[in-house]
Amino acid sequence: MDKEARIISHFTHALNGDDGALLGDFVYSKDLFIENVHFKREWLSMEQIGAKAVLVNLSDAIAMNATPLYALLGLALPKELENDEINALCAGILDTCAKHGVSIIGGDTTSADKITISLTIISKANKKTLFRKNTKNGDFIAFTGSLGLSLKGLKSLQNGGKIARNSRFIKPSLRIEFMKKSAKILKSAMDISDGLANDLPKFLGKKGAKISAKISKSQWLSGEEYELLVAFSPKNKNRVLGFAKQTRTKLTIIGQVKNGYLKIPKYRAFKHF
Repeated sequence: MDKEARIISHFTHALNGDDGALLGDFVYSKDLFIENVHFKREWLSMEQIGAKAVLVNLSDAIAMNATPLYALLGLALPKELENDEINALCAGILDTCAKHGVSIIGGDTTSADKITISLTIISKANKKTLFRKNTKNGDFIAFTGSLGLSLKGLKSLQNGGKIARNSRFIKPSLRIEFMKKSAKILKSAMDISDGLANDLPKFLGKKGAKISAKISKSQWLSGEEYELLVAFSPKNKNRVLGFAKQTRTKLTIIGQVKNGYLKIPKYRAFKHF
């Protein structure tokens, strides 16, 4: 058991285990975004830091087919930050929230050695809430977009290079329109935040999967992609592919749910750096 799993094991609850917790008509989700764990100040502007902190939090709600409405913001900042830096950070948070219809309705601030952003997202559950646990034998498994881009950007930055402003490492893509179209016929979904090699076993639980697609090492390992991992029945395959085409969303089918299978290369997927 790794440290993350050990910590989580202390807080077991029937609502735990998905990207968010469904309570009544609302889904509650939370992520931390911490300097020198998820980002470095020399790599991202303050506005980009604020924007990405919001996007990675919204990703959990999107994966459960919920509509984000409100946020509680926890902000811990170093004392040496200048006012214009704080203003830029807050602008990144507020502008991205506004773009996605989210209002910040409370929170807390304090000082810290490193920038720490904690967001609790409160989302309205739509007609069908998607969980990780509803896959069945024979269901297809697929992911949206292209995996490996976040790791590529990270490696470039670690080697002293520069990356484009729209790089996946800076600005994750949220597959909102694809989810809106396809949620009604999807079985399960989650976002890929810890790398496919780490997240696929979480997605399957005690089930297995027969992987038929050729997946590269970087695709297995790349964390912080925030693409969707989805499952759907064979009878709905063409409809799901059709919705992907309509929303201009690349969709890669990697295999099928099958008990007794799960052949993932023994890589240790990177979570952060």
